[in-house]
Amino acid sequence: MSFGFLKHLFGYRRTGLGVVMAAIVGSVAGGVQADDKVTIGTSWYAQAEHGGFYQAKAAGIYKKYGLDVNIKMGGPQVNGLQLLVAGQYDFTMGYPIRNINAVKEGLPVVTVAATFQKDPQGLIAHPQVISLEDVKGRTVLISTSARTTYWPWLKAEYGFTDDQAKPYTFSLGPFLADKELVQQAYISSEPFAAEKGGVKPNIFLFADHGYPPYAATLETRRDLVEGKPDVVRRFVQATLEGWKSYLQDPQRGNALIKKDNPQMTDEQLAFGIEKLKEFGIVTGGDAGEKGIGYMSDERWEKTFDFMVAAGLVDADVDYHKAYTLEFLPQTPVLP
Repeated sequence: MSFGFLKHLFGYRRTGLGVVMAAIVGSVAGGVQADDKVTIGTSWYAQAEHGGFYQAKAAGIYKKYGLDVNIKMGGPQVNGLQLLVAGQYDFTMGYPIRNINAVKEGLPVVTVAATFQKDPQGLIAHPQVISLEDVKGRTVLISTSARTTYWPWLKAEYGFTDDQAKPYTFSLGPFLADKELVQQAYISSEPFAAEKGGVKPNIFLFADHGYPPYAATLETRRDLVEGKPDVVRRFVQATLEGWKSYLQDPQRGNALIKKDNPQMTDEQLAFGIEKLKEFGIVTGGDAGEKGIGYMSDERWEKTFDFMVAAGLVDADVDYHKAYTLEFLPQTPVLP
């Protein structure tokens, strides 16, 4: 256990301090302990949207906090929530809507931080479409999961209708071939492919139009929150510092991303980082004053109210069980 790690632990003043102090005393009495092993499952193949995790590992930030972190890539056949509940993951990149639904189903999962203040999801359209209002009546390509996340919000806020929605097959071909089509997009991904295909699309980020959920949340199990709060706290702290470091100088994180995902290019990574910064995905909103990873009761309430209004969850679900603010850093990790 490093001196830097001990120094950081002594700085904590939140609940669970007694557990942390006991760990320190045990370490000093018994000699140097091995780092705590932690596995984090990401949401997809390694990319810029996962940069904070890879940077924290590559730059030794996790190591500084006494953690030996294994990053497991997600993908189309990977059910991160299932692996978390089964104990194969200790953390996943979560999503508030999914987390609230998990609580509804009685699953023991809880969100402890939100690395993305804004959901990076939105729509892309050809240049003649200049607003979300202009999308009304046009064909929109969306995934199946959209029908239980942002599509009900678009229907309620912008008058979209179900007969507009057609399946998105995760190929940009139809969009490039038809100037009248609109499609879903992660702002750091599909717009890059569209530009490569000769179309510089207009991007409509849902979060900038009032869509309430956080994204890329740190989701864990309740048994870890209750049984190993010091590990949870250190993982949150190190990950948020990793995101700060990545946005300042992503070189080390990018090298590790490309090692896990050899098909990822420097150009795609640079584009992704540019969009994360441009739209304030990590550092926008409350993060500017209250720190990277910040969450508030008010924002979770807004997300829950939207879900109830959209018929995505019953009003009697105790959404407060879906998250805790206990592990947000005492001293904010400011951008």
